[in-house]
Amino acid sequence: MGLRDYVRKRRFDATPEPSGEGESAVRGHRPIFVIQLHHARARHYDFRLEADGVLKSWAVPKGPSLRPGEKRLAVEVEDHPVSYATFAGDIPEGNYGAGHVDIFDHGVWSMVGDPLEAIAAGKLDFELHGGRLRGGWKLVRTQQRRGSKNQWLLIKRSDDYAADTDADALAADADIGTGAAVAKTASGRRHADAVAVAKKAAPRAAKSVAAKKPSTRRAGVATWRKRALALDGAREHDGNLVGPMLCSLREAAPDGDGWLHEIKWDGYRLLASTGDDGVALRSRNNLDWSGDFPEIAAALAALRVPESQFDGELVALDSEGRSDFSALQRTLGGDSNAPLRYLLFDLPVLAGVDLRRVALVERKALLEDLVASVPDPALAFSTHIVGQGPRVFEASTAQGVEGIVCKRVDGHYSEGRGDAWVKVKHANTDEFVIVGYSAPKGSRTGFGALLMAARDNGGLRYVGRVGTGYDTDMLRSLGARLRKLARDTPTVDLPSHLPRAAGVVHWVDPELVAEVAFRGWGKEGLLRQASFQRLRVDKTVAEVAAMPATTKRATPKTVAAKKSAVAKKASAPAKRPMRQAAADTGVKITHPERVVYPKHGFTKGDVADYYRAVAPWLLPELADRPLSLVRCPDGAAGTCFFQKHYASSLGANVGAVELKEKDGDRVHYVSVHDVDGLLELVQMNVLEFHPWGARNDDPEHPDRLVFDLDPGPGVAWKDVVAGAREVRRNLADIGLRSWVRLSGGKGLHVVVPLKPKAGWDEAKAFCEAVADAMATTSPQRYVATASKAKRNGLIFIDWLRNGRGATSVTNWSLRAREGATVAVPLRWEDLGRIAGPDAFDLAKAKRRAAALRHDPWDGLASCRQTLPRLR
Repeated sequence: MGLRDYVRKRRFDATPEPSGEGESAVRGHRPIFVIQLHHARARHYDFRLEADGVLKSWAVPKGPSLRPGEKRLAVEVEDHPVSYATFAGDIPEGNYGAGHVDIFDHGVWSMVGDPLEAIAAGKLDFELHGGRLRGGWKLVRTQQRRGSKNQWLLIKRSDDYAADTDADALAADADIGTGAAVAKTASGRRHADAVAVAKKAAPRAAKSVAAKKPSTRRAGVATWRKRALALDGAREHDGNLVGPMLCSLREAAPDGDGWLHEIKWDGYRLLASTGDDGVALRSRNNLDWSGDFPEIAAALAALRVPESQFDGELVALDSEGRSDFSALQRTLGGDSNAPLRYLLFDLPVLAGVDLRRVALVERKALLEDLVASVPDPALAFSTHIVGQGPRVFEASTAQGVEGIVCKRVDGHYSEGRGDAWVKVKHANTDEFVIVGYSAPKGSRTGFGALLMAARDNGGLRYVGRVGTGYDTDMLRSLGARLRKLARDTPTVDLPSHLPRAAGVVHWVDPELVAEVAFRGWGKEGLLRQASFQRLRVDKTVAEVAAMPATTKRATPKTVAAKKSAVAKKASAPAKRPMRQAAADTGVKITHPERVVYPKHGFTKGDVADYYRAVAPWLLPELADRPLSLVRCPDGAAGTCFFQKHYASSLGANVGAVELKEKDGDRVHYVSVHDVDGLLELVQMNVLEFHPWGARNDDPEHPDRLVFDLDPGPGVAWKDVVAGAREVRRNLADIGLRSWVRLSGGKGLHVVVPLKPKAGWDEAKAFCEAVADAMATTSPQRYVATASKAKRNGLIFIDWLRNGRGATSVTNWSLRAREGATVAVPLRWEDLGRIAGPDAFDLAKAKRRAAALRHDPWDGLASCRQTLPRLR
């Protein structure tokens, strides 16, 4: 749906609501949800789930019910920006949705599968991890509609979080929506970052949940503090955060009763601290994860031990109790519901008492009792065995775990790496830096093998290729990430004896770390029988251990890695000609017989054939730009949805372009370079393509401006044509050439190419000025505001498509409309011969493309013009 309807309904000079301009979700964090109590003309709850960079939104008149099976009406409304998750305060009278807004609940959510496809299909089965609403829920679309809006039913699943209550009762208990709550929000959080608020809200929600948990064998904080102070080596803590203790690698487990042995869990290291403000969570390299795991925060808060610090591993467990790293990654990405566990193995600080100089076995005994005092499935104690290290390691083989961690029984907790903790693995594994890759062969997708390097003397040294250990998803997703890191110069020197020349390697900037299993080192200092294990997203290149001296080659001389002077590219480095015919592609289209356009009977196979045929004309305006897509899993007559963020499931040839948002966060947008990427998107039911007006290599400076002439009711086609010609004349008067296309909808687009020099704000202001001038000069013909109420008999000159992140449909794109219409580029002299906006459907556009000898937009690509103020 996008934010166009949201923006159209609001006047941001008169309402404190966020505009959402130029924003996107923060990738790498779990998707958030928010529920707001809205005292508008009719009191209701706004239920919002983050998906694809916006908040998908429903108005729930009676609010959610926690009674399992009880149905609550939920009316689908326009998407909202992610920053709306922080909004609390008053929308002034006279504005859309006027009234008071409070935040009722906030947290993260997850589901199994693609949320956009689930919404399009009308059935969303998901879990909430918030302060008041938790557990399983369903949203089911009904056949009824309220006006133009879809109606859904919001239903609580039967689980441990179901209760005989509802949102109104919970809101009354918490004074939400009362005068007290209004006073609290007077200063507001409306300008805060949404994810930051989620991080702050999670500990508060955790405290709220903890207060209601039943306790067993609960001891007061004074009791825990007394027990801690009684231990030899305990002392008052200075209040500083403790850094993680790290392991050294050994080939064999130590024997004797001086060592205890734990399973090596396959997850993410997680450090936790409790305080007056709730629970804070952070990664081993000090990333703030507080808002991502509210279920963990709630369980820790329930222990009621402030001024404590914990160490453990965040894992997702399979049915056999083994840690499943891939399930963990999918759950953090929002498309899986694997239960998360925080396996606690150390307690550096308890109730303000520093335990770092207490013997490990005593720290663990205290930790075990603490975890058992308030049982919660989100927390578990990592058990151990004292002594018999070799036998424990041998037994761990049968359990299918990676290895064991061996710790000195009397050891202290010391930050950094030492000999008191060692890890012993069944396979020899280590972390290396990815510096390049080879092309895939045969039926393989993504890439062939990864080229690895180790840190050595301040630089990087090549240590070999890794060609096995990847599943299809990893080949696709990692391949896409590698393409956006492409560089032209070698990242490392290759040994002279290698048969593979440096010129055929796809080099990448050294930013990704991979864990690799291998069978030792060859005589040339290269990995033997190496197999990929996983990406280490929790580690940076600087944290990769330096190359051991015993594994270095004597010759040739080690060379430090060169830094690239070339800007990062966002798509595949091996570029194909834009006019490539599609007949040689290997993209398979499944279910080609499925009807996509019922009126004409056009199938998915017809759509794919169309895009193959027009690719030489389409790609020059589409390739190597951030894209928004319209996907229609059930065809043009079903529910369609926008998508702009990259997902590995889109295909191996679909790229990702990393863009920096205004708040400094980085997000990944979809991008394609060639016909293979185009057809992989068609395979994923994409019908429409909406590129940015800027290219991947310079996203801050537009090279296209678009004036969209959108006729209101009662406007004749000849008047739209005349309007486009008038826009052309006005632009020509200030020295700007323009080109024209049918939008495939009701109107026309006038497109102005630019030398990428102006920024987005200046470009948008210029377009607004042109539209305002025409509306002021001819108010009987034009309007420059988006309000539909003011457009009867007028043409809206839509200039809003020229902001950063805004898009318009590209040349030769199909439209997700009943008539299978196409956005066709025209010569100005052809415009008078066009009968109407729907002149070309799929079949006619395909014939027109086949008959073309010259591009109707000849000269546009070479037109190097600038806005008047920049000349």
